[in-house]
Amino acid sequence: MQGNKSEDTKPELLARRHLRAVGLTGYRLHWKKAPGSPDICFPGRHVAIFINGCFWHRCPYCNLPLPGSNTEYWQAKFARNRERDYINREKLTADGWTVVVVWECALAPSRIGSTMQRVDSVVIMSGKARDEGRLLPGRIVEAGFMPIWFRRRMQKRHCRRRQI
Repeated sequence: MQGNKSEDTKPELLARRHLRAVGLTGYRLHWKKAPGSPDICFPGRHVAIFINGCFWHRCPYCNLPLPGSNTEYWQAKFARNRERDYINREKLTADGWTVVVVWECALAPSRIGSTMQRVDSVVIMSGKARDEGRLLPGRIVEAGFMPIWFRRRMQKRHCRRRQI
């Protein structure tokens, strides 16, 4: 596990490259003053971006299997990772931050455009609200995918339509 790095990963570098290309600069990397030290943080806009690896954070969309050996260790490790992510997101939203979660699979070449467009709109909207003196409530935004509840509802509708 020594070869696995926690900073400057490929998905993180892709996201940062896109943010710079769009003109969204002024972010901090792994800012220690914010709970959980987000991968990309816009302190003035109160936006924290977490770029989660699908394997380590157990992506709900990829549904990856557990490693074959030492499964108890891996189950405990993944449970700790998810619990830590949840606690950090809750702390940030309680402080009025907008938390953006970007999964590694959402940064695939076929999806990176729409994913980063969503991230850009959230960052820009939060900045405009702060400039106007409005405080947005803390919230969690998952970029790149439809919310799970919405996908399930759409799948049910699609199934009903097929049966008719």
